[in-house]
Amino acid sequence: MHVVDMDTIDVTNLNRQFLFRMADVGSSKAEVAAKFIRARCPSVIVTPHHGKIQDFDKSFYRQFSLIVSGLDNIDARRWLNSLVVGLAEVDEDGFPDPDTMIPVVDGGTEGLAGQSRVILPRMTSCYECALDSFPPARGFPMCTIAQTPRMPEHCVSYAMMVQWPKARPFSGENLDGDSPEHMKWVHKKAAERAAFFNIPGVTYSLTLGVVKNIIPAVASTNAIVSASCALEAVKMLSFCSQTLDNWMSYAGAEGLYSRTFSYGRKDDCPVCQSPRRTVTVDPASTLKEMIAGLKEGDLRLKDPSIVGQITLYMRAPASLEAATRPNLAERMDKLVIDGEELTVTDPTYAGETTLALIVCFK
Repeated sequence: MHVVDMDTIDVTNLNRQFLFRMADVGSSKAEVAAKFIRARCPSVIVTPHHGKIQDFDKSFYRQFSLIVSGLDNIDARRWLNSLVVGLAEVDEDGFPDPDTMIPVVDGGTEGLAGQSRVILPRMTSCYECALDSFPPARGFPMCTIAQTPRMPEHCVSYAMMVQWPKARPFSGENLDGDSPEHMKWVHKKAAERAAFFNIPGVTYSLTLGVVKNIIPAVASTNAIVSASCALEAVKMLSFCSQTLDNWMSYAGAEGLYSRTFSYGRKDDCPVCQSPRRTVTVDPASTLKEMIAGLKEGDLRLKDPSIVGQITLYMRAPASLEAATRPNLAERMDKLVIDGEELTVTDPTYAGETTLALIVCFK
């Protein structure tokens, strides 16, 4: 068993996670979890990894029979999903090779609500297929944040959205919610703004919650969902019973209520179905506007790079980003021809996963 987690244990973790104690605060979650499991089950070999799931290549993931995902954000889940789908090979008739399929048991909670699901790459619906069902992240009106803050969250949002891009205090780095240095800077600026407007309640914990969109957890919900994931893992590895088909939704606010249903595959899912999409654009619009549409539309890309007959825009390395940045202001009909196929990569997708976009002018 390998355990991967990039976080260290905070005192706020102790009310909702079952492997950690007060003496573990400040230590690596993965290492403490591995130590706890070894003590509880001495025959189990556990290898901890303190880092991101994105730090490991395909060869690392190929060694496993099953992946259990308890990730805390959608972007990481999408990355893992695209990776396991990419590992699943298909024959000439389009049928997946069972030897290359690594099932994923995914679980998540949000307050009194939770879900667990089983993903069989290229057989069941994948995580990306269900993306339309997730509501957009909650935000605050910019006019409130900038002019009339009333809540401590408004002050944190101002420091994160306005002050950080202007100051870029760490050599132009993007804000990283997992960086203590970045979070301390945001907390300091938010506290200063809160003091100016006489708004109490800006704490370091609140700063983390706003930046990382952390939602308070309920221990009983975590127990139910983690038990469901463990049960599916046992069934998957031992073939002792039929696995979940393929989604369990738990609604604790309505009582001890859960239901299961089969979430169907999305015909145009860019990950597990066809990585080819047609996008209709105004030829007079700019490349920047098209990229904004890719971020805000149903694809929900994060920071795409685009290559056609020429390199339109590359987010990295810095030299290529600087060289292609002028293209962002160019009209689309100056950069591409009607019907041209563009290749899109994005940090949302793992490794070699690409999306083909066919550009059609209005």
